[in-house]
Amino acid sequence: MVDLSTVILAAAVCLGGFAQIIAGIFEMKFKNTFGATVFISFGFLWLSFAMIWLLPGIGNIQPADPISMGVLLFIFGCFTSLMFISSLKHTKILQILFILVSILFFLLAIADITGITILKIIGGYVGILLGIASIYGCVGQIINNDWEKDIFKL
Repeated sequence: MVDLSTVILAAAVCLGGFAQIIAGIFEMKFKNTFGATVFISFGFLWLSFAMIWLLPGIGNIQPADPISMGVLLFIFGCFTSLMFISSLKHTKILQILFILVSILFFLLAIADITGITILKIIGGYVGILLGIASIYGCVGQIINNDWEKDIFKL
């Protein structure tokens, strides 16, 4: 397991939280309900994680217990699975991302609720695959847009 550090917390707040919320607001401007819903929801989820990590150190607030974290992750697994249905109208890479995120949330939820540590480790590997797929999708979309052709199959 990786301990919480300033780097993780800052990335969660700035990249996971604020950047995704801003992206969601832009998606609203372009009338993309799917993109707005997903970005804003995940942005606030990341800010929630930061609060979950920070609040116990500020005052007399108890740290999150594994069951509560498991329930939160399970709820977002369900949400992500429903968003996967909408992703079927989009690119293959987006469908892959939503499947991987759903699997990741469910693995981490079950691991927290049951205490089965190996599921968190498997979830970590799913997270790495998710990161690779996300980078591929992001870079592919930028390159395809810049070159005005489908160099990357998305």
